[in-house]
Amino acid sequence: MMPASKSVRPVHFLLVEDDEDHAGLISRALRDNRVANTVSHVVNGEQAMAFVNRHSPYEDADRPDVILLDLNLPRMDGHEVLAAIKSDPDLCSIPVVVLTTSHADADRSRAYSAHANSYLVKPLNFESFQALVQELKMYWTVWNEPAPATA
Repeated sequence: MMPASKSVRPVHFLLVEDDEDHAGLISRALRDNRVANTVSHVVNGEQAMAFVNRHSPYEDADRPDVILLDLNLPRMDGHEVLAAIKSDPDLCSIPVVVLTTSHADADRSRAYSAHANSYLVKPLNFESFQALVQELKMYWTVWNEPAPATA
């Protein structure tokens, strides 16, 4: 059941994931069911930064409401992307959910030190992975109250 005060504006997810299988599963799970949302997908850290800063070829991109960020990325890793986003006054309010295969305490500590909003480890089991993405979607699209829009 949806909270009574929740707006019905679609949530825009930016998925930063280089594994095409994981990206496909996450994108499908986010788009399925009854909750309206949009998903943009980039495959490396440089593309993620170009997207959020609206640099070529993303000049017309909508600002994401939530970023789903893998840590193991080519060109610019997820830790670097997270640090860049959270240190930028224009971007730091965008929630960043680290979605990775890494169970390492060092990765988790580094992510939270850089102000990640959440750290989730991708389950190896397909059904568990699907369930995780469904729960993630429900939290960010139904239950979470986003920061107020800035002028």
